[in-house]
Amino acid sequence: PLVDWQCGAGQGPCRLSLPARIVNISQDKSVNEGDDVNFFCLAVGRPEPTVTWKDFKYGLMSEGEFLEITEIKRHQAEEFECITNNGVAPPDTRRVKVTVNYPPVITEVKNMPAQLGKTAILRCEAMAVPTASFEWYRDDRRPVESDNTLKIKNEKTRSLLLFTNVTEKHFGNYTCFASNRLGASNASMLLFRPGAVYGGVASLNGRLSGVGLWFCLSISVLMKV
Repeated sequence: PLVDWQCGAGQGPCRLSLPARIVNISQDKSVNEGDDVNFFCLAVGRPEPTVTWKDFKYGLMSEGEFLEITEIKRHQAEEFECITNNGVAPPDTRRVKVTVNYPPVITEVKNMPAQLGKTAILRCEAMAVPTASFEWYRDDRRPVESDNTLKIKNEKTRSLLLFTNVTEKHFGNYTCFASNRLGASNASMLLFRPGAVYGGVASLNGRLSGVGLWFCLSISVLMKV
């Protein structure tokens, strides 16, 4: 490290200067939404260095070795940078990352029209950390993936129900169920024939949580008028 001896006529005894250096910092953390989070960043140097925390997402600054976040929210999942400086050399910096876990929230549900003999898609999108697992239900039964007219395609944040050849049996209510270890959410949507009238579509976001996960799927009644 750079060493600077500050001494000379009229300056008194020589003083040893050492650049600011981070010697210990918190590890990356994974917490649940609503938890309190504490980070530390310890630095040494001569003269005594300052320590500042920087929030990359919003550009906020916090002075001191300790950074405290009360009841952390999902939008606060990001990297934080510790910066220490005493003017002897360029600042020393280190980063830590916090991951905020939360149960699934279904963000996209839409009833879809479909024509006999054509293709159709029902979409279910859910935000969650860890990533949600998806299941589809129809009249309390999971659609069979091996059906050559119906396929389920699961992606990172969404699940697609793909109809390759719509028949009469496909019209009706489908329920998407998204879950992770923190909880679950379900929502229902209709695949309908244009011109038909349907009632009683289930409400969105029947969230469940707790040990021994349970759920109740809301099933709509298909009504022709």
